[in-house]
Amino acid sequence: MGRPGVLFDVDGTLVDTNYLHTIAWARAFADHGRWAPMNAIHRLVGQGGDQLTATLIGQDDPALSRSRHRRYEELRSDIRAFPAAGALLEAVHQLGLAVVLATSSPADELEASRRVLERDDVIDAVTTADDVDASKPDPDIFVKAAEVAGVDRRRALVVGDSVWDVRAAAAAGMGCVAVETGGFSHHELSEAGALHVYRDAEQLRDWLLTSPIAQLAPH
Repeated sequence: MGRPGVLFDVDGTLVDTNYLHTIAWARAFADHGRWAPMNAIHRLVGQGGDQLTATLIGQDDPALSRSRHRRYEELRSDIRAFPAAGALLEAVHQLGLAVVLATSSPADELEASRRVLERDDVIDAVTTADDVDASKPDPDIFVKAAEVAGVDRRRALVVGDSVWDVRAAAAAGMGCVAVETGGFSHHELSEAGALHVYRDAEQLRDWLLTSPIAQLAPH
């Protein structure tokens, strides 16, 4: 039997990057003579690029995804961790739970986020878009993350910021605790099925012992 753990989405949950991704996609569309409104792009951040482009232009375009990657690299100096995000990871670790990062971003973009989080000492495992075939809201990211970390999905929760995280977690057989820092409202996250919604990582850290996460801790 695996250990109990928490699978953390990264963008919009631990690091303030959702709007950077929105800008990168908008610039990538422009590079290819296409256009999509930023509000529509933002609503899809958290899905994989294949699903985002399919929704916005009706097809998966690898060239667009490559342009987005290059455009996002131009914005990396603006990546910031949310207040207390690193402290939240440490607090979950202190509860005796596995701490796993599970993101739809590629590995090199996760590395940039890990540098600003500065808490590699409490991270047990990571899974990125490079490790799976299907992106959120498909459950593959979370299924693979639990497998790599040796986490029992029956004793695991996801922490995420989007309805895509909530739906992917449910499809993987896990509950999701959500934060509002990705741009989705409390109401939207609750309606999608989040067990509880917090303002941000700092509030979740402050209220951790009364959260669903605390119920996973070994006694």
